[in-house]
This record gives sequence, structure tokens and C-alpha cells, in this order.
Amino acid sequence: MTKGVEHIGKRDVIWSYAATFFWVGSGLLLFPFILNKMPAETVGIWNIFQTISVMVAILDFGFQPSFARNLSYIFSGVKSLKKEGVATLEVKDAELVKTGVQVDYGLLKGTLLAMQRLFRLISLAAFVLLATAGTAYFMYILDKYNGDRTDAIVGWVLLISLNCYDLYTLYYDALLRGKGYVRRSQQIVILSQAVYVALAIGLIYAGLGLSAIVASRLVAIVLRRVLSRRVFFTREMEEALSGVKADDPKEIMRAIYPNAIKIGLTQLGSLAVNKSAMLIGAAFLTLEEVASYGITLQMLEILCNCSTVPYKAFSPKLAQCRAEKDRSGLRHYYLVCESILLAIWVAGGSVAVLFGDDVLRLIKSQTMFLPTAMFAVMVGFHLLEDNQSMASGFIMSDNRIPFFIPSLLSGAATVVLLWLFLDVLNWSVWGMILAPGIAQLAYQDWKWPSVIIGELFYNHKKQKTF
Repeated sequence: MTKGVEHIGKRDVIWSYAATFFWVGSGLLLFPFILNKMPAETVGIWNIFQTISVMVAILDFGFQPSFARNLSYIFSGVKSLKKEGVATLEVKDAELVKTGVQVDYGLLKGTLLAMQRLFRLISLAAFVLLATAGTAYFMYILDKYNGDRTDAIVGWVLLISLNCYDLYTLYYDALLRGKGYVRRSQQIVILSQAVYVALAIGLIYAGLGLSAIVASRLVAIVLRRVLSRRVFFTREMEEALSGVKADDPKEIMRAIYPNAIKIGLTQLGSLAVNKSAMLIGAAFLTLEEVASYGITLQMLEILCNCSTVPYKAFSPKLAQCRAEKDRSGLRHYYLVCESILLAIWVAGGSVAVLFGDDVLRLIKSQTMFLPTAMFAVMVGFHLLEDNQSMASGFIMSDNRIPFFIPSLLSGAATVVLLWLFLDVLNWSVWGMILAPGIAQLAYQDWKWPSVIIGELFYNHKKQKTF
């Protein structure tokens, strides 16, 4: 029989950093070709494409991380899934799981069927949304575009295919994450990113534009999913699943969907906070201004990816600690993750603000970062955002989602402030920066770090969900 959650140690974290640095490095390797070969308008369209992809991903509505977390509970030995909290795991069950004989494969098989059915419906919804409202928005933006419209339209069609396929097969990410296959999943990321960059550069030199980048991403995603399937569905796993009757997928969905919906609402609020500025700003600003804001945002997302590597790597272990009621283990993981997050943001943010434009001039980029003051303020806001996001993740590892209503309110406040700053006050790019920052500072940036610190270090009562 296959064992429970895989051991996650230093090698897994190192591989996670290797994958993140390769992800970042591949982006930086591709970046000069995009900035050097494409005008600022095309870079602006590409930034809009990326934002749309992020917005489409919200259709997952929290189910992927919810499934991953519950899969970790299953591989930790629980016999049932709860709407809130974690089923009690007896000490003897925990020991049996370590020897690989106590995983409930009927529950696992039912969860797998539930995932497959759900993500099939989600991908269909994404296709309908992108083919109708998405295409209408894209054609509106295209009216201001002076570049190769045929290439942009081909890129849009490929983007629809990419997003639909990505959502349809998203449950493979939940399977690897829930099982604790950190090192193998990161190796797959490295290989798929290498294919993406090599293919994209080749197609760009062949004279293609936006369509080259999107087509390369599509090929990389297909490769990633094929390899993920091979890693999870070993012969041993397939034999274990084939020999049991699946638990009722509907019952499993009833246990998972309440918190998944809350996560989805939280992500919707987070999306409004972090991505609405790009889409709303595109209606008020020039594509050149959108391009500068977009590449600055991408640099901050690189720092975000680097700073949260330990948290993402240890997330299956957080779920296991919750199942085993191991508070000292949670404290250890929190201190490690928090220390690395702060160090990377302080050091990386300073370097990016002080020397970012010098690097862009060196590669003869047609697009620059935002001015220093704007860049520095964005670094501060995103540091606070990442800090509270990680704290929320530690709370969520206990299958509790107390932050979905505040997240929605922050998202709504961001949209209102964007309208006020851009349309009424005409603050231009400053409005795009300040709106989400102010909305988050009002509550979320300080609330959830204080909650998790109180729970882990001062034995405060758990925050109730709304």
C-alpha cells in the first residue's frame, strides 16, 4: 500500500526554491525578448492577458486548495471529512499511516471522482465566459491597439484554450500537493518552464508576437499535467484505488464545498484588491502607462513567489500538524516562513527599487518600471499583503475561513476607491497603487497576523468564521 503524506524536509524546500528561481529566472530570461522585440502597446496587451488568466482562475472558487488540504487529511489517516475543523486522529492511526496501511482509499477515490466532475463543469463555465464577455472586453481594448491585430486575435483564441484546459486538469495540482509530492512537483515545474521558455524564444524569433507566448504556455501546461499524472497514479496507487468502492462523491462535496465557497469568496475579494487596478486602469490610462505598471507588478509578484516558497512547501505538513494537534510544529513552521518572507521582501524590494531601471536600460527595454517613489510604496503594500496572506493560510490549515467577508469588503472598497481616484480625482497611476493598499491597511493587513500569532504563541481562542 502507498503511505500517507510524504516526508517534507530540507531537500523539498531546496527543490521548491530551485523551481521558484527557475520560474523567476525563465521569466527574466524571456522578459528581455518580450521587452526588446515588442513595443510598449504589445507589452500592455500581454499584461492584460495575464490579468485575465488570473481572473479566470477564480472560477476554481477555492476548490483546488480545499481539495488539496482535505487530501492531506486523508493521507494523514482521517476517516471522514468535516465542513469545519479536522476529524480527530487517534495516535494509533497516526502511527499506522506512517507505515502505509491506514489510508482510507474509498474516501480518496470518492474525492478523486468529485474533483474530476467539478473541474469539468468549471472549465465549461470558463469557456462560455471567455467566449462571450471576455471576447467583448478584448475587442474593446483592441480598438486602441496599433500593433498586429491578427496576431493578437490568434493569441486571444489560444488564451481561451489555455485557460480552459488548465482549469479542466487543475485537480492534478491538488493531488500532488495533498500527497506531499513537493520535490517531484517542483521538478515537473522546472522541466515545463524550460520547454516554455525555449519554445517561446524560438517562436518570437520566428516573427510571432503574443501568439508565440500563449502557444508556448499551452504546450508547457499540457506537459506539466501529463507528468503530474504519471507521478501520482503509480501502479501501487492504481491497484489500491481499483480494489475499493468509492465513497459517495456527493457526500464528499457536501463536506468540502462550504469552506471552498468561503475560500472562493476570499479569492474574489483578493482578486478585486490585486488585479482590478489593471483592468479598470486600462480604461482610463494609456497602454504605455499600463505596461509600466504591469511590469512593476510582475517584479513584485516575483518577490512574492520567492518569499512564500517555504509556506507552500510545508502546507501539507501544516494540515498534518492540525490533524495531530501539534501546535509546537505549527509554531516552528510559522517562524521559519515568516523570517524568510521578511528577509526576501526587505532585501529584494530594496534591490528592485534602487537598480531595477538600470537593468532594463541594460537590456534596451522599451518599457521602464514606475518611478522610484511609486515603486517603493508598492513594495511596502505588497509586503503587508503577503504577510497577512500567509497568516490566513496558517488559519486555513485548520479548515477555518474567518476572513472571507473582510476580503470581499476589501475588494469592494478597492473598486470604489479606484473609481474615485481614477475617474473623479484623476490621480492616474497613483490611484491604481493607493486604492488596493488603503483598502487592505484598513483591516486585513493587521488582523490576520495578530490572530495567528495569538493562537500559536499566546493560546488565544480560535477566530470564529462568519
